Amino acid sequence: MESLDLTPDLAEDIGSRRWFRGLGTMIGLGAVALMFWPSMDPLEARTAMPESEEIRDEFRSQMIMPLALGADSGRRMGPTTRVIPLESAPERPQISLLATLAPGDSFSSMLRRAGVSGTDIGQVSALVGQAMPLAEIEPGTQIDIVLGRRSEQGAPRPLDALKFRARFDLELEVARQGVTDQSDQGGTLALQKNVIRVDDTPLRVRGQVGSSLYRSMRAAGVPASAVQDYIKALDDQIDMDRQVRSTDEFDIVIAYRRAATGERQAGQLLFAGIDRDGQAKTQLMRWGDQGRFYEASGVGEQRNGLVAPVPGPISSRYGMRRHPILGYRRMHSGLDFRARRGTPIVAVTDGTVASAGRAGGCGNAVKLNHGGNLSTRYCHMSRMAVSRGQQVRRGQVIGYVGSTGLSTGPHLHYEMYRGGRSINPASVKFVTRAQLSGTELAEFKQQLNRLKEIEVGAALTDLEALPTELEEPTREIEKIDLAARYDN
Repeated sequence: MESLDLTPDLAEDIGSRRWFRGLGTMIGLGAVALMFWPSMDPLEARTAMPESEEIRDEFRSQMIMPLALGADSGRRMGPTTRVIPLESAPERPQISLLATLAPGDSFSSMLRRAGVSGTDIGQVSALVGQAMPLAEIEPGTQIDIVLGRRSEQGAPRPLDALKFRARFDLELEVARQGVTDQSDQGGTLALQKNVIRVDDTPLRVRGQVGSSLYRSMRAAGVPASAVQDYIKALDDQIDMDRQVRSTDEFDIVIAYRRAATGERQAGQLLFAGIDRDGQAKTQLMRWGDQGRFYEASGVGEQRNGLVAPVPGPISSRYGMRRHPILGYRRMHSGLDFRARRGTPIVAVTDGTVASAGRAGGCGNAVKLNHGGNLSTRYCHMSRMAVSRGQQVRRGQVIGYVGSTGLSTGPHLHYEMYRGGRSINPASVKFVTRAQLSGTELAEFKQQLNRLKEIEVGAALTDLEALPTELEEPTREIEKIDLAARYDN
């Protein structure tokens, strides 16, 4: 070994054969050392306590760990060795759930998603269809469904009962008849109609206008939709900002329905009035198939002017002018409103669509007849939103601003005619819609007197339950409350 000289001094004779032999020795010893280098993994020590899955679960169920860090300890006890797992858990005998008919959904699709079988869906749809068309069930209707026990594993659950409010005055209930036991599924489905007693006394509310008419009416219990209809109806007749004082009294009557079960339903506005110093200043009542408002005298006159057909400035007025395209002077039989393309165009007052289509240099145009030999025409539309013969209301969108026909750019050309002759639209301050007379006027005034005789707030009281409508309470707490009510 000494003659081999395996460990020479590497600082001497660098580059010689002896030096390279020493370098090889150093590399070989380093490789052997790395091969036997110990692992850096931690050493596991055996615990003094016996360890198993059962013991670990028992510890876990009794330890306290931070729930915020995702721990689930302390919520259940770990099973012991005495616990025998079940091969299959027994099913619930019945399942009660609440389904809601979504907008655009069908009655059968809703039942299918709730887990009702196809056979039961067909039977229920046929039964309910006998009482009312399925298409008339309003979206948002909630339906209580009870599903029974399966006939076999994997089979759909049979429908035991179904109940929902079909209309304000009608409740429909479908139940399986002839079933003596929960395991008996041979019964047939039968429909039961529960007619709900409804009172249609209109709701009348009076109060002082105060600093804000809207807030005063809402504080008095008037529904928000009825307040908006009331303000809109009066705004056609008077200037709400200048002619209504804070000391005036509002008088409103709306259609109202009270069900014996406690539900309430507000309808359309029937009467709108303003009183000053105990005297009626303005009285409007809805009348006729079209639901228009008439004054107490029977005149349907819009006194507060016409609405603007578009929200924009007038760029060219009624009269003689030089035509921008034809290049010569001629009569400009209307008003031009500057507006962007696509701006909605509204009817200036109630009327009937006399024509809607292409009209020569007017482009796409809509003509409305308003009664009293008065008509209006709206020209250069990019798109029309009404059709011939259609009834339109004041402020309803009838089309959109465009540049069709003889036009240099997007705008609205608005014309007005009386007796077939063109007139200046700016000269018309009101529109006489109709005037009642004869038998119709007498019936109108009788109805007006009936509405004004309604007691204020009478419809806000609850309907007194009839003996046939009283239900025996099932819970003990309800029985105690009922007994205490009778004692008082």
